Amino acid sequence: MSPSKDTKRAIRIAGCSGGFTDRSTAITRMAGDPDVDVVMGDWLSEMTMTVHGSGKVKNLGNTNGKVQIPLEERKKSAMYADTFLQCFEPAIPNLVKNKTKLAVNAGASDTELLAEVVVDMLEKNGASHLKVAWIEGDDVTNQVNKLIKKGEQFESLMHGKKLEEWGMEPICAQAYLGGLCIAEAFRAGADIVLAGRVADAAPVIGAAAWWHDWKADQLDELAAALIAGHLIECSAYVTGGYYSMFKDLIKANKHTNMGFPIAEVEYDGAFNIAKEKNSGGCVTVGSCASQLLYEIQGPLYYNCDVTADISNLKMEQTAEDLVRVTGIKGLPPPPTTKVGITAPAGFQAEWHFFICGLDIEEKCKITEDQIRDGNTNPPLTAMGPNQSRFTTLKFHQNGSSPIDAHNQDVATVDFRCFVQTSDPEVVRPDIPNGFNRWCLETFLQSAPGLSLSNDLRQIVPKPYYEYWVALLPQSELPLRVHCLFGENAVMSLDAPKVTRTYPRQQTSYETSSPVDLSSFGETVRAPLGYIVAGRSGDKASDCNCGFFVRHDDEWDWLRSFMTIERVKQLLGPQEYKGKPIDRFEIPGIRGVHFLLHDHLDRGYNACSNYDTLGKNAMEYMRAKTVDLPKKFLDRGRI
Repeated sequence: MSPSKDTKRAIRIAGCSGGFTDRSTAITRMAGDPDVDVVMGDWLSEMTMTVHGSGKVKNLGNTNGKVQIPLEERKKSAMYADTFLQCFEPAIPNLVKNKTKLAVNAGASDTELLAEVVVDMLEKNGASHLKVAWIEGDDVTNQVNKLIKKGEQFESLMHGKKLEEWGMEPICAQAYLGGLCIAEAFRAGADIVLAGRVADAAPVIGAAAWWHDWKADQLDELAAALIAGHLIECSAYVTGGYYSMFKDLIKANKHTNMGFPIAEVEYDGAFNIAKEKNSGGCVTVGSCASQLLYEIQGPLYYNCDVTADISNLKMEQTAEDLVRVTGIKGLPPPPTTKVGITAPAGFQAEWHFFICGLDIEEKCKITEDQIRDGNTNPPLTAMGPNQSRFTTLKFHQNGSSPIDAHNQDVATVDFRCFVQTSDPEVVRPDIPNGFNRWCLETFLQSAPGLSLSNDLRQIVPKPYYEYWVALLPQSELPLRVHCLFGENAVMSLDAPKVTRTYPRQQTSYETSSPVDLSSFGETVRAPLGYIVAGRSGDKASDCNCGFFVRHDDEWDWLRSFMTIERVKQLLGPQEYKGKPIDRFEIPGIRGVHFLLHDHLDRGYNACSNYDTLGKNAMEYMRAKTVDLPKKFLDRGRI
């Protein structure tokens, strides 16, 4: 369908941040491009929301009823993403010059305060004419506590347990909001929209809906914008970051200064992914498929505004660094939204030993046994029965020691003892009978080739939190848009009128009409990753793993080869946790996705594993050897 004469051109939305650690030049660079209409960014994560939420609770407890505190004083204990301000202030001249709109997910637990700070910063930089709005509604602590008192169990999305089985006392709760509230802020005249915990892709929905004047019932368009937002929400992840084919970027000398992505969203929702001019990185079907497969949990992608069905999604390389995405179907949003409930869980600490040379596994065993053993009579110089004082006690061998290593560092293994406890006394580093001494006192009887770390900061206990992910009715959201301009209007927004309830278990299936693997001819034993690319990541304690191939004739092999049982084999008995695994296919990107339920030990905030974010799971599996068709290998390895 051709656009009508009154249809706007595609809106160009730049993704400038995928987290609080992203590059500080991002907003300045993208607002400096006059062809960019809106810059969006995400400075939050489950970890930062837990830290900010618990910090806000602590701050409220320390105010002692004081309310008239100067702005500069309140900034010192602010619970917003302060790294956003480091990115924002240098960008003000470009935002003014090019009249670029800005929508960000940076307010965390102090969005109103962040809005005050931004207004103050604009005034000091001669840009007070820029209009600021902020979104209220993600802090649902009161609503959650009210529902808990009424008996609501907030069943976990990760493992299905009820809240009463958690055994924790919630202190705060944050809900994920949609993007139509951002569209309303732009419609009211805002130049800068600051949100707390909107969904990562929500600013793109809001910007596109504002630009094209979409209504809440234009589900196909909103769904496409949701996926466009998912693709650019993590900055360079879609332009070459975490990309299985990164060696292609090294060969082309494009592996540094990867460009920030741009979504060109058209009036009917179809969109292109491009990137910043004169920058490194790439935009390919592979890089876009990699980001698409990251963090999804099935063929349906849920948001407060819409549900996107990506079963028939298709990507096409239409030019260098330009990928067109079509085939997304919109469905009504669910009546609920995701809510993260935070509770203090205790304290954690860890000791690291560095072990070198032959017989590493035996050296790790003797070290662990000596630390655990408590049969000495007195004095007690090992944990012994005190092991029961820890809620988590794990020993990890990190790495291996190859024969004929080219230097000593390569031959050295990090052996880690990790503990968590609700008893702060057992991890105090200064007591004569506690975690620190039990690890330290074994040193002189240890195996040969063991050294102690000289960085003892990690033996000092730190508080940690657990994060419980469940669903909250959208009708419970106190959703408001605050416009800090004109008459300082406040707009209250209702929950969506048309919704659909979806099963908690998404569609999972093995491939239809699998092809006999022998039909692909001679095979060679080699790492899976020689011909299969992929990407993995976390959603709380779930781990997403998406595999895809480069060529059309490899698709039948991949979908037939990559079964749920194959994933279990690739993980191996030490890594497969025995939890359910879901599987579905996206033929339009030659991809197979697996959701490993509850694989990440309670998620980032409490995780005892090295891979706290699930980002390493895919590369671990790609390095496993399998029987690969020789004709595919002959094309050259990834």
